[in-house]
Amino acid sequence: MSSGLQGTRTDDSGPCAVVESMEQLGSKWRLVVLYELHGNDEQRFNELKRSTGASSRTLSRVLDDLQELDFVDRRLEEDAPVATYYSLTEKGESLCPVFDAIEGWADGWLEVEGIPADD
Repeated sequence: MSSGLQGTRTDDSGPCAVVESMEQLGSKWRLVVLYELHGNDEQRFNELKRSTGASSRTLSRVLDDLQELDFVDRRLEEDAPVATYYSLTEKGESLCPVFDAIEGWADGWLEVEGIPADD
């Protein structure tokens, strides 16, 4: 007997694929970092820290996680000054249409303050 999430679907578009995808995208901070990198070629660690508002520790952990999951590439430039650059991988870039779709949905359904629209 299958679990409630698996149901009787046999294709990959069922709820399990959605749940598994959300587990990889995971936390608020992963989504924030991926969104900040979307539409940008590369960003330095401090640029990401400033734009996301994440602490150094949190950002470092999230970037390590995203790199391990193959959403983000890390490039170290050792010439003075030493700098670390982050960019989306092909897998990370494939999320750009998803972010655009969510942004379009939010424009129609959410108020600026984050409260659902009453229309």
